[in-house]
Amino acid sequence: MSTLRVGLRCDAGPQRGVGHLVRCLALAEEFLARGAHVAVFGTVERLDWATEELTARGIPLHPGPDSPAGLVEAARRHELDVLVLDSYELDPAGAGALRAAGVFTLAVIDGDSRGQVADLYLDQNFGAELPGLPGRLLAGSGYALLRDSVITARPPVPPPTTAVSRPRVLAFFGGTDAIGAAPVLTRVLVATGHPMDLTVIVGRPEIEADVEDITPGRGQIIRPVPPTTSLPELITEADLVVSAAGTSTWELCCLGAPAALVCVVDNQRESYTRVVRHGLAADLGELPELTAGGVAGRAARATAARTLHGLLGSPQRRATLAAQAWSTVDGQGRARVVDAVFDAVRPAGVRG
Repeated sequence: MSTLRVGLRCDAGPQRGVGHLVRCLALAEEFLARGAHVAVFGTVERLDWATEELTARGIPLHPGPDSPAGLVEAARRHELDVLVLDSYELDPAGAGALRAAGVFTLAVIDGDSRGQVADLYLDQNFGAELPGLPGRLLAGSGYALLRDSVITARPPVPPPTTAVSRPRVLAFFGGTDAIGAAPVLTRVLVATGHPMDLTVIVGRPEIEADVEDITPGRGQIIRPVPPTTSLPELITEADLVVSAAGTSTWELCCLGAPAALVCVVDNQRESYTRVVRHGLAADLGELPELTAGGVAGRAARATAARTLHGLLGSPQRRATLAAQAWSTVDGQGRARVVDAVFDAVRPAGVRG
């Protein structure tokens, strides 16, 4: 039986963020656990911790081809059986070119296939559905891609929430905070006037400088820290998490974290709306509204501050969110995805 050879095509950097790489890492861990050979193709810019994550797993990082012909050439050179495409920037024709070359193609999407013609599609967003795709679609948070560090930190039952006079709050907005949400939400948290011990993950030096300029109120402590591999532990220790509505939403759900989310970019909006409507997290609005000037901006920030104040003062409200989130994402999503890949490629004679 031959060893399955899997490539994952994604990019990460200060402006792109790290969501694509993080979910590809989760898939890579599962493929490795099944005995596959795994390589990542792409660019990882100015993110030492991310390249260290790859190195620690023995995953080589190769330059990422962008064109359909380049993808096919890389797949042939590395003798890939499977190529996972997780990018908003690649030429959509790449998937079809790979399929024509005999490479099984999995396209990871977020509500928009971008016209890619893949063998298998994955949209891990809650309530996702995209009819009419030419290949099979794995849709919904039952397929959420989570890393080992998150799965092993998942509590066996929804975590209990207790009354605390100074709640521990964790705020983070992706691996790089490409949009600069941390200073905005730190100010909103301070504006609640509620005592808190606030840890803010600062993805870049300029974000750290902005956060350090914010003066905490009475009973409030603000602690900026750089991106860390200990994020799952910080999440499970927090009484409340404030975050962007990106791929980390599924980590928060899996860990049963009481969370309040902000929608920072347009492609998060549909999933964000569903998550909030189903009570998996509290609603802080959209970042452009929170950063707006004039009356509208002040009103949006005041509304978000009221929501946060209510959560900080209500252990019951936090416990309700935590239980609903925990029951929605069980941590087995990546195993289901890899099962589907193996089931599809086995008839072609490839075994794991």
